Amino acid sequence: MADHMKKTPREMSRDAVRLEGMIIKGVGGFYYVECGDRVYECRARGVLRGGAGRERITPLAGDRCVISVHPDGLASVDSILERRNFLLRPPLANLDVLFIVVSLRDPQPNPLTVDRFISLAEYKGIEPVIVITKLDLMDDDGFGDIYRKAGFTVIRADYTSQSREFLGEIREIMKNRICAFAGNTGAGKSTLLNALCPGLDRETGETSKKLGRGRHTTRETELFSVEGGGKIADTPGFSSFDGEFAEFVYKDELADTFREFADYAPHCRFTGCSHTCEKGCEVLAALQRGEISPSRHNSYVALYNEVKDIRKWEKKRSRSLAK
Repeated sequence: MADHMKKTPREMSRDAVRLEGMIIKGVGGFYYVECGDRVYECRARGVLRGGAGRERITPLAGDRCVISVHPDGLASVDSILERRNFLLRPPLANLDVLFIVVSLRDPQPNPLTVDRFISLAEYKGIEPVIVITKLDLMDDDGFGDIYRKAGFTVIRADYTSQSREFLGEIREIMKNRICAFAGNTGAGKSTLLNALCPGLDRETGETSKKLGRGRHTTRETELFSVEGGGKIADTPGFSSFDGEFAEFVYKDELADTFREFADYAPHCRFTGCSHTCEKGCEVLAALQRGEISPSRHNSYVALYNEVKDIRKWEKKRSRSLAK
């Protein structure tokens, strides 16, 4: 009989090597954990609890965790380290950057869609970066300036340029960070992902149409390493109406996710100003002076109206964004 068969589970546990790593994929009850230059296939041990808290936790791609590697080669996820943030759809933890891909044509940009992504990213402590595509079909016409003025990084994905400097800009932002790409179907996410990480081999919109599929068939989220460092979250169906964050921003926190309001909101006449219609609102005054973009404020009002009747004590979810 093999030596490890003679040992009790407690003795085998003492012989295990404990390592810290990152979950890069979870499927069928198995979790694939990257520790240095090696990936271990693990089962989750018992009821996992996150960080110092007591809540039961489901491991997600992007989670930092502690695993045990036993002498017989089997490995288990023992604990999940504290998360900075997490999303439920797609299931993903510790996201650093959300690249919001916006096409200028086919489909045309929808400011509310873009601002919804930005608001939720800001709420989660994720850096939003705007990537404008299809510049060969239509001029920017000031769309990017709206977001530059608001304080966001805006990258022009100009595929007509032989240098393709924008890929270098994106890779620089991605260094040593976990990143995901979001945007409307057809905005150019797959083309951009294939250019950044050819190993993904994502279908473009045209290919998908020819195959009769409107979206990718995979359901799990997987992290891939990219050239120059960093991780791309290869997320199925990460488009603007798929309910990807599966949550909302409460009305009393919404203004904090519109960063250009920060210089004005503290000076409103009334505490608890909604910045939608009140007299003495400094945000509205800045809007009238042209210091805040009308499209950004319109998006804020639309999002505010969606959640204005929801209370924190109510166990409700926001209106579904799914098609």
